Amino acid sequence: MLAVAWRDVPAQPAYRVEDETGLVFAGFVTFADPLVPGIAATLAALRRDGVQVKILSGDDAPLVQRVCEQVGLGTQPAVTGVEVDRLGDAALGRAAERATAFARVSPAQKHRILLALKARRHVIGFLGDGVNDAPSLHAADVGISVANAVDVAKDSADIVLRERDLGVLHDGVLEGRRAFANVMKYLLMATSSNFGNMASMAAGMLFLPFLPMTPVQILLNNFLYDIAQATLPTDTVDASAIRRPQRWNVAQIRNFMLAIGPISSLYDFLTFYVLLAVFGASAPLFQSGWFVESLTTQTLVVFVIRTLGKARRSRPGTPLILASAAVVCLAWLLPLTPLAPALGFVRPPAGYYAFVAAAAATYLALVAAVHRRVLAWRVPARRRRWRP
Repeated sequence: MLAVAWRDVPAQPAYRVEDETGLVFAGFVTFADPLVPGIAATLAALRRDGVQVKILSGDDAPLVQRVCEQVGLGTQPAVTGVEVDRLGDAALGRAAERATAFARVSPAQKHRILLALKARRHVIGFLGDGVNDAPSLHAADVGISVANAVDVAKDSADIVLRERDLGVLHDGVLEGRRAFANVMKYLLMATSSNFGNMASMAAGMLFLPFLPMTPVQILLNNFLYDIAQATLPTDTVDASAIRRPQRWNVAQIRNFMLAIGPISSLYDFLTFYVLLAVFGASAPLFQSGWFVESLTTQTLVVFVIRTLGKARRSRPGTPLILASAAVVCLAWLLPLTPLAPALGFVRPPAGYYAFVAAAAATYLALVAAVHRRVLAWRVPARRRRWRP
């Protein structure tokens, strides 16, 4: 708000402060920066989905607190720049976790608040549009600017919004979590299956007078498996995996691999025994039989790994269902087709297919039990701090 006043004075080359006396008050000029429609609902949705929103402003505390009230961020007093300067880095990190708004803070103080939160293992998204926001945009895990921001702010940002709509950010958060969940499905499945297959191959070569599977068959196995998994980006994701933040956890992937991989190898060794002891398999029959069992189990296990709950209660995406069914059918039918001799396959006995079906069913049940009870995707609560 500006006060406007006037006074007639003779024209002169320069004017002095003393000339600004005896003025006639004309009125006030007010400037308004209205809130974006729907912002309160958007912020509520972000909070519901585990994203904390904090305001860092150079405006006075009463104004900042009023904005917080209007957008539903509460009535907690704003922390001022003077208070920020009094706090050490550790104390500032704790204060920043508790506070919702900061008022009368300089760009350097914004940057310091951001670093204090990062030091406490928070993942930070920072939204800014001014020249002075560039350091914070660059330091944030995700820098966000808008289309009408200054060039240096847009250059420092990772994301530039074309419109002033935070709903886009909320949609992006949820879509990112969907993508992350599907990536985790593939990593958990691929690492455990590959670990088990490599162990089975190495062990088989120690006591078999022939290769457990020929190089061509291994390549074909991997090619068909990858075709099925290429549909994973379209898979549906459980609401529980979207409504809370997830973080990259290498230890979790390692532990899953070490737990599920041996189960895969156990069923491979069972298959080896059945092929040799029950069916008296020659080298081509052994290789054909393991190809069918290996590709069947590692293709179907995604339907167990893809959810923390019971598989029957979480419907997979249609492309994943169709692709997986097609690959399993190919695995079973290839040894029966005219292509079999060229690939080194022979026709397995009908009884062997019954064994594969039973083995796959029990394998999936065992993996489901281990997955649900031992290797949940969730990061332990004491380490799960993700609050942009």
